[in-house]
Formats: sequence, structure tokens, C-alpha cells
Amino acid sequence: MLIRAAAAGDWPRIWPFWHRIVAAGETYTWDPDTSEDAARALWMAPAKRVYVAEDDTGAVVGSAYVTPNYGGPAAGIANAGFMVDPDHAGQGIGRALAEYILAAAKAQGYRGMVFNAVVETNPAVALWTSLGFAIVGTVPDAYDHPRFGRVGLHVMYRAL
Repeated sequence: MLIRAAAAGDWPRIWPFWHRIVAAGETYTWDPDTSEDAARALWMAPAKRVYVAEDDTGAVVGSAYVTPNYGGPAAGIANAGFMVDPDHAGQGIGRALAEYILAAAKAQGYRGMVFNAVVETNPAVALWTSLGFAIVGTVPDAYDHPRFGRVGLHVMYRAL
């Protein structure tokens, strides 16, 4: 698997799984009806460093970004987003992207990384904790999950 900086031309290969994941309404706080243009603006924003994971056929099977979570004196804390094409789940792509992004964020000078709203039922919680993230707080009943009803949103943090 190759992980590399995304180019503008990668968006058409990210959008199908981005849309599928967000429309499912199980893991991201974005509106499930987000349009493609709005999704591109969210994921590919100029302030974000966006990456893609390609399998051995050259297919984009995942994407991630790094961006400052805060501004000013707190700009040394990163935020990131991760998506893996559900058709390629369970192949280690999420872990590989996470390890790559953590190293990239550290190389970019960030001192830590925070996730502001991790749906507590998201299977990725186990991945993040295995990579050293701690749950530093949970906003109870903050997310209307389509299968589980009201669930919490974790705030997770890891020093780099």
C-alpha cells in the first residue's frame, strides 16, 4: 500500500466512500446529506494536508487529513480525519493511515493530536486507544445514532 499526499484529481476517487460513510450517519458528525461540493470543501480545504492510501492496483482505498485543531498559541495541536473505503475494511488500512498521519503531524511540528467528536460506538475507538489516544472526556447523548439512538461523543487526545 502506498500512502501519499493527495492531489486535487484524487477527490473523485475519495468522494464515493466519503459519501457512503457520511450518509450512513454512524461515525461522522457531518450532515448525512452533505453535497459533493460541500464535502470537497470540508475534506480538501486548503488549510488541511490531505493524504490518500492506494492499494497495489492504484485504487484509492482510504484518505486522511491533518490540520491545526486550534489557532494562535494553541496551533501546535493537530486534528485529523480518517476514512477507509468500507469495501476494504479490516485490511489494516486505517492503522497504516493513522501511523502515517501521526508521524506526519509530528514532523510538521505538532505537539499533540485531538479528536473532538469520536462517536463512542465507532469501532475506531479501539484503534485510537491502541495507538495511545486517551478519552479525555465524553459529551453524553450528543449524537443521534441511526441504530443505537443517543450516544456520546468522545474527545480523544495523544501527545506526539
